Amino acid sequence: MSMRAWVVDRPGPIGGGPLVPVERPVPAPGPGEVLVRVEACGVCRTDLHLAEGDLPPRRPRVSPGHQAVGRTPDGRRVGVAWLRSTCGRCAYCRRGAENLCPGSAYTGWDADGGFAEYLVAPADYVYPLPGDVPAERLAPLLCAGIVGYRALLRCELPAGGRLGIYGFGASAHLTAQAALALGATVHVVTRSPAARRLALELGAASAGERPPEPLDAAILFAPVGGLVPVALESLDRGGTLAVAGIHLSDVPALNYERHLFQERTLRSVTANTRADGRAYLELALARPPEVATVPYALGDAARALADLATGQVSGAAVLIV
Repeated sequence: MSMRAWVVDRPGPIGGGPLVPVERPVPAPGPGEVLVRVEACGVCRTDLHLAEGDLPPRRPRVSPGHQAVGRTPDGRRVGVAWLRSTCGRCAYCRRGAENLCPGSAYTGWDADGGFAEYLVAPADYVYPLPGDVPAERLAPLLCAGIVGYRALLRCELPAGGRLGIYGFGASAHLTAQAALALGATVHVVTRSPAARRLALELGAASAGERPPEPLDAAILFAPVGGLVPVALESLDRGGTLAVAGIHLSDVPALNYERHLFQERTLRSVTANTRADGRAYLELALARPPEVATVPYALGDAARALADLATGQVSGAAVLIV
C-alpha cells in the first residue's frame, strides 16, 4: 500500500522548491514502534530550516514534520513530537536530562515525520491525546507548546514577573498564554501588525518594538541573533534570556557591562524531555489555550513553508491530512 508524502529533495531556498511530493510505501513499524495514521501535522520553523538547509538533513529525502496527531491501528489517538528517542543509558539520561542525550534522534530529521499520511514512532515516545478534540488544535501543542514550555522553565520567570517575548509565531503565542495563566505580565516584541493584534487579544500588556519596562525574564523565539543583545539590554538586574530556537543566525559581539553585568543570564533551549511534554500537555488540556491555526491541505505543504518564510502565518500553520 502506498501513501502521499513530502520529502526534502535538495535543501535550498524555499523558492527553489526543496520540498517535493512523492508516493512511497506505507512504513512498517519495527520492534517497539507503532504505526500512526496522520490526521494533522503542525508546520514548524524548524521544518523550514530543514528544507532550506540551515539544519542539514540527517537522512536523504526525509519527510519533515514533528507535530503529528493521528490514530494507531487500534484507534488510540496519539501525538508524535520532536524528540523521537534517546539512549536511556548516558549520564544525561540517567540524571533526567534526556534532551541532552548525545544519542538522541528526532522526528522529521533522523526519521520520517508527519508531512505524510502515515509515520512510525517508538511507542515510548508518543503522547496519549484525547479523541474528542480536533486534531488541528492539538498538533501545535506538540512542539510549539512543549518547547515553548521548556523555554519558559529555562528563563526562570519569577512569580508575577515581567516576561518579554521576542517574535510571536506558533510557539510564542502558546507560551504567552501559559505565562499569563501563571500570573505574569507579558510584553511582546514583533514587527508584524497581525501578530501585535493577536498578542493583545490574548492578554499581552504591550506589543510593539520594545518593552515599556525592564523585564525579569525574556524568551527569544525569532531566529535572529541580532536580537540577543537587544533582549539582554531590556532585562532588569538578575534577569534571564532563553533562546528557544534550534537555529539562530550569528549573534553580534556582546558588551559585558551593557548586556551581561548585574547578573543577567543568557541560556539556550535544547529540545525537551518527555517529562516536559507530559507536564505541558496536562496543563494545556486542563486549561486549553486559544490556538490560532492556519489550516493547509497536505498537498499544500510547500506553500505552507513558503508562507511561513515570508511571515504570512499569524499563529500556527497546520497540515490537515
